[in-house]
Amino acid sequence: MERFFKRKLSTDSSSPSNPGSSNARPIEVDEILANLQADPGLRTRMADYSPNIRDEIRRAYLQKGPCQPRSYKFPQTNQSGINRRFIAQWFDEHDWLEYSIAKDAAFCLHCYLFKSNFDQVGGDAFTGVGFNNWKKAKERFNLHVGPVGSVHNQAREVAYNLMHQITHIERVVIKQTNEARMAYRTCLNASLKCTRYLLRQGLSFRGHDESAQSSNRGNYLELLQFLADHDEKVKDVVLENAPGNLKLIAPSIQKDLVNSCAKETIGLILSDVKYRYFSIMVDEAHDVSIKEQMAMVLRYVNDKGQIIERFVGVQHVTDTTSSALKEAIDEFFSSANLSFFKLRGQGYDGASNMRGEFNGLKTRILREQPCAFYVHCFAHQLQLALVAVAKKNIDVNSFFTTANTLVNVVGASCKRRDALRAQYQEELVKAFESDCLITGRGLNQETSLKRAGDTRWNSHYGTLISIISMFPSVVNVLQMIVDDNPNDSSGEAYKLWREIQSFEFVFHLFLMKAILGITNTLSLALQKKDQDIVSAMSLVKICKENLQFMRDNEFEELVEQASSFCDKYDITVPTMDEEYVISGRSRRNAPMKTNYHRYCVEIFIHVIDGQLAELNDRFNEVSTELLTCLACLSPKNNFVAFDKRKLVRLAQFYPHDFSDRDLLMLEDQLGVYVHYMRSIMDFSQLEGISSLAEKMVEKGMHEIFPYVYLLLTLALVLPVATASVERAFSAMNIIKNPLRNRMGDQWLNDSLIVYIERLIGS
Repeated sequence: MERFFKRKLSTDSSSPSNPGSSNARPIEVDEILANLQADPGLRTRMADYSPNIRDEIRRAYLQKGPCQPRSYKFPQTNQSGINRRFIAQWFDEHDWLEYSIAKDAAFCLHCYLFKSNFDQVGGDAFTGVGFNNWKKAKERFNLHVGPVGSVHNQAREVAYNLMHQITHIERVVIKQTNEARMAYRTCLNASLKCTRYLLRQGLSFRGHDESAQSSNRGNYLELLQFLADHDEKVKDVVLENAPGNLKLIAPSIQKDLVNSCAKETIGLILSDVKYRYFSIMVDEAHDVSIKEQMAMVLRYVNDKGQIIERFVGVQHVTDTTSSALKEAIDEFFSSANLSFFKLRGQGYDGASNMRGEFNGLKTRILREQPCAFYVHCFAHQLQLALVAVAKKNIDVNSFFTTANTLVNVVGASCKRRDALRAQYQEELVKAFESDCLITGRGLNQETSLKRAGDTRWNSHYGTLISIISMFPSVVNVLQMIVDDNPNDSSGEAYKLWREIQSFEFVFHLFLMKAILGITNTLSLALQKKDQDIVSAMSLVKICKENLQFMRDNEFEELVEQASSFCDKYDITVPTMDEEYVISGRSRRNAPMKTNYHRYCVEIFIHVIDGQLAELNDRFNEVSTELLTCLACLSPKNNFVAFDKRKLVRLAQFYPHDFSDRDLLMLEDQLGVYVHYMRSIMDFSQLEGISSLAEKMVEKGMHEIFPYVYLLLTLALVLPVATASVERAFSAMNIIKNPLRNRMGDQWLNDSLIVYIERLIGS
């Protein structure tokens, strides 16, 4: 069939098919070009070729010309009672015409090559099945060619342009010199540097700082100017000689650059997740524009056995019902090509729309993936336990009410805040002069009273620490308020001045500091990104044990601390054996009790018992079967908690990951595993399952004990606290501040992703 091709050689010496061309092609492409089907009825459809090689195939066919077997004896067929056949003379009338010997039909070369480029409806007589109605051949040939704008003529024009690209007007318009391309690259690199810096610093592009306002230029242009001042090439290409439409400073272009950075970051995160098991942590909060934003974090274990938590975006939700949040999660999973099949955990803050037993978000996800076990945020539970004690116990409630009022009164105005800072500085100077002050880097910084909040983790502890450290300064400021306003609103300040200089207030102050000091250590540990569920349960247990030890053994020590503090600031200390006197009340009908009974039984023991009861109630998940089995993975004390039966039971919680055959193999593998681990010093000294997983990967044990490592991975994936989500909301307040309150949702999401995950890939 090759001999019937009508040869047409291109005059374009720059064509890639030119033997003298220096462009190298893969061997597979050369094989395809060498074995192109000549018969138009047997050719592969152009749409079935890879888009990367279609132009080369088209060029090869155009160089060979249409298939026109002129010397072939065309067969006759009976059409309308007359024997008819293809006539070779038609080749001279139509240079696009081709004939298929295999199908005895006519085809169009140009339409076969380029018709798929045009989004128009038309038959495939001359491209697919072929035309063989020889009775009306000339009429149909002319009809196929059609007017000037027909599909055939458009395909013919595209074919001509492909073979004559040097003279093609579009080629002339888009052709750029090397100098122009280098200039554009310089401009783009400068823009990317500015964009990357502003995103990683959480700064605005248009700018609202003083320097930007004074020069009527935003942060973006200021950075460009800085680059130009240190690089003459940037100054020449970007600022001075760049065309007005090529400065890359338009808001739409900046948003495209930021969106590209965000997509690149998300791509790196998802490529690391790959086909691993993961869990999700979700929470919602409103931004400065009072728009409800849902943030999501993925938690997984990487190739090194390390726990990784990655922020993957925020999404504006108009409704915070569980169904709306589930739809938002489904939309993200679809866009990120993630599957619920690999989801093995979910962590939320415990709101009713999240943890509802019937229609909560956790229940909706469990219906779709029963192995996506829900864990209530441990840090949030700890804060709820503290708030519950503060509200239920009348003494603690009264104490925190006084403390909050103290913060409000002292910080009510700039004058009072300045006075407090000045008093604190004077106290530091006196302590320094008397050589009673510990000095060092980061010590003795300017500070103020911290406000406690029910939803802010560790804030109560910070309030108590600030009151103790600034106590004399606070007393002096209250005295100053009373002296400056003898006839005005100084009654509240005077009442506070008297209350805080009482032994009962000081005793509560040091009692709650001691209790919150224990829970604060737990809270900080729970907020670590690499914290695992087994270690978290162990920390909760240790916290309870410390509180119980404090209850049984540390009352006298606490009284001594409070008495020492009172002696330092001339506060009267009652004798514990004397009768307790309630200030301002009649003693006639009041039952007699000693100070020891009041402070030890009614306050000390009662408050600690209340805290322990709340911790037991809030952390009831620790007693669930799943977490009880998880605890057997702990390597602490040379794997003393190891229990083969419970670990096999743990695997049964994941039927998608452990078949009946796998369970039998796991049971055998566990015996070898624990014996080996206890005999190796590197493993016997480990404390948590996160360090155990890392050590197993480091030593290659994850390949020797794959089923045990799978159990470790599933345990590590379970979320502990939603601290990463809360950090995302803190970052959101930096990115979308009151001066940038009109940020769009996509702009906010892209900026947050790059800002929070700015270290990824670096």
